[in-house]
Amino acid sequence: MADMKSGLVMNCFVLRALSRLPHCPLPVRALFTADEEIGSPDGRAFIEAAAEGARGVLNVEPGRVSGNVVTGRKGGAGFLINVTGKAAHSGVSHADGASAIEALAHKIIKLHALTDYEAGITTNVGTITGGVSRNTVAPSASAQLDIRFVTTAQRDQLYQAIEAIIAEPEIPGTLATIEQTSEFFPLEERMSSALFALYQSQAKAIGFAVDGEFTGGCSDAGWTASLGIPTLCGLGPVGAKMHTDEEYCLLDTLVPRTQALTATLLNLQHISADPR
Repeated sequence: MADMKSGLVMNCFVLRALSRLPHCPLPVRALFTADEEIGSPDGRAFIEAAAEGARGVLNVEPGRVSGNVVTGRKGGAGFLINVTGKAAHSGVSHADGASAIEALAHKIIKLHALTDYEAGITTNVGTITGGVSRNTVAPSASAQLDIRFVTTAQRDQLYQAIEAIIAEPEIPGTLATIEQTSEFFPLEERMSSALFALYQSQAKAIGFAVDGEFTGGCSDAGWTASLGIPTLCGLGPVGAKMHTDEEYCLLDTLVPRTQALTATLLNLQHISADPR
């Protein structure tokens, strides 16, 4: 399907075409990783090593349903929050307990208050668990937090704000800890602009028009962009309804977008090595 089998097929044909050329203007390195959906816990190191010294990075995540490529992506991170308290019988000795659920509830409200739609920042506690029974003051509780941001500066500010919220004592006798479980850096649009202009011109020469698009989803493109390497994403065939039984790929976009990607690679020497 579009995410991401079609992109893998596309890369294979690009590499086959380049291998038949008598001369390639720049060396081309292809990297296939398998853990992007869970935050690239192992893949990130391979990506950063492979991208060292690169003139540009072209990521074949699916093209948008509009036909656009991706010129900007949010970064994101996942966290596990654990709160411990003190159990007590909720009828006989309520005052002796310290509710981890109550403490977590206070923190969730503060964490959600960090959302700033205008700035592109969102925070979301998507799951919560806790307690042992209805008539027991909860001795433990946990939650999973997802955050999204547009720039690395926002990321740093969010991390500081989250750490302060977790450290703040909500209920005497409770203690909260936080563990980061995943992370993606953002693809800031300044890191894709020159590469997008090149891709757009190659697409026009081949016979199709394409624009750039920003998305709230994360990808491995953020890792290379954060290294100062021009990066463009969403260059794969067009598709939609990702991660569902209705996911589809528009097969008639496979050939022209493969041609545009190949042509961009052959003209990559015209891109500045560091757009920052």
